[in-house]
Amino acid sequence: MGKQIIIYADNRENNKVTDILKHRCDLRQKQLTVADYLLSKKVAVERKTCEDFLSSMVDGRLFKQLGELKENFRMPVLIIEGNGLLDTDRKIHPNAIRGAIASVATDYCLPIIWTKTPLETAEMLISIATREQITKNKSIALRGKKKAKSMNHRQEFLVAGLPQISTQTARKLLKHFSSPEKIFAATKEELMEVEGVGPKNAKRIRLVLAKKYEKSVLED
Repeated sequence: MGKQIIIYADNRENNKVTDILKHRCDLRQKQLTVADYLLSKKVAVERKTCEDFLSSMVDGRLFKQLGELKENFRMPVLIIEGNGLLDTDRKIHPNAIRGAIASVATDYCLPIIWTKTPLETAEMLISIATREQITKNKSIALRGKKKAKSMNHRQEFLVAGLPQISTQTARKLLKHFSSPEKIFAATKEELMEVEGVGPKNAKRIRLVLAKKYEKSVLED
């Protein structure tokens, strides 16, 4: 008998996909800190139905989850399952959905695999796991903790806390000024030299950085 592949699934993933996998591989369900499925030491998968993709867009989970996936695994993958992602009854403009998909592919550099049904998703997971564990002879291990955030990530997080500054613009500011310290010391005109920072943004940033801290009346 040949080697049986192992797939780790988050124990909150109790659905038709896991039901199929139980009969097709050695499925081990554990609470995973990051990802829905682990297929090898380097390959981890976040699975989203069309409805879950839209919900996670709205509540902000999507890019937080994908960011953690990318930080912790060399080859993260997003699977979007179902049909009609753009034909939703939700009040979300199709261009916003397209923008989110484009951001996943270009800003996060994550491959997106589209499947129509839970069966197709299960087949794809098995195919990737087989390629990793048998064809490439890669082992699989359960990761219990998230990696510590890198210094770059901490700096991006710090700068992205400025008014109306996205992570993408934070990276542009850091690339231009080379450090958060220089960004915080920059004048309004210097900030405006960076693409994505307009006069209003620059003015708000300078106001936040220069204004004296005033103790709240709610504090003791």
